[in-house]
Amino acid sequence: MNFAERVQRAIRLTEELNMLRYADQKAIRQCWSELTGEPVEETFQLIPPVYSDHGINIRIGRNVFVNQGCRFNDIGGIAIGDDVMMGPGVSLISAGHPVEPAQRRKAITSAPIRIERNVWIGASAMIMQGVCVGENAVVAAGAVVTRDVPADTLVTGVPAAVLRQIG
Repeated sequence: MNFAERVQRAIRLTEELNMLRYADQKAIRQCWSELTGEPVEETFQLIPPVYSDHGINIRIGRNVFVNQGCRFNDIGGIAIGDDVMMGPGVSLISAGHPVEPAQRRKAITSAPIRIERNVWIGASAMIMQGVCVGENAVVAAGAVVTRDVPADTLVTGVPAAVLRQIG
């Protein structure tokens, strides 16, 4: 399957998923598994709508909660650990374009995103390519995360910076 076919497939599958009722979590899990090519635990919970550009590069742990309106740009890969919670409108953006004007339409940059265990990502936060969010960390609502987040910290702002340690 080429790039365009993967994108079309992901759009079709997310459209189907987004037509499902929230109460039908079994069907949501089945559709999500088809999108990602990986089974998910019964503890996975998602509130549609959700968006993805490939789907096949997403890995989800156990007991993950994804609120409505989340975006998974997964060209570079996205790995989400156990017990992660995502607020509404969270964006995980693992790809972009080069800064140089002559290259923008010719190339894609990408790097994996890793969200470790027990992370809480607040509403409308954005995690950019190549970032790892450490275990037990909290990303505040509206934060734009461009660098790794240490474990057990609260980050906030644009660009996100450590506000304080947790615990």
